[in-house]
Amino acid sequence: MIDEIRKDAAERMKKSIEVLRHNLSKIRTGRAHTSLVDHITVPYYGSDMPLGQVASVAVTDARTLTITPWEKNMVAPVEKALMASDLGITPNTAGMVIRIILPPLTEERRRDLVKVVRHEGENAKVAVRAIRRDANDHFKQLEKEKLTSEDLVRRAQEEMQKITDEHIAQIDRVLEEKEHELMQV
Repeated sequence: MIDEIRKDAAERMKKSIEVLRHNLSKIRTGRAHTSLVDHITVPYYGSDMPLGQVASVAVTDARTLTITPWEKNMVAPVEKALMASDLGITPNTAGMVIRIILPPLTEERRRDLVKVVRHEGENAKVAVRAIRRDANDHFKQLEKEKLTSEDLVRRAQEEMQKITDEHIAQIDRVLEEKEHELMQV
């Protein structure tokens, strides 16, 4: 029973780190990469489809993305979806090809983005600690119901703390990588 609680908590902590990585991938670093537009949806024959399913997205150079819709009539909806997105950029259209040119980040904007990254990291740490607290509450409940001994609960809580520390260190490494990436010119 204790092992199941511990494994479940560790899985949930891993998912918190995956969510952090996903959220950080949306933060623009001044360099073009296809994941910048992964979250954008485009109306396609009455339903919203991810951009990657209605067009090919490619990186042509360090600051330019090219988007080529599969169908000619999709150029305008894709362009409209890009303009309405949270990227804050204006696409350039030339026939069937839509280009997104990412402007270089200013030093001030880089510092603001680092603050956003740290905030996302803190949210991930709070989530991991909440998972630890939840697991510890389950351990105490087992002890209260006389399903396990006090020594086993204390040992399980110590192991849970070690797992939590490992995941928080992993979050710190992810944040450090992203901050380094943001501050590179």
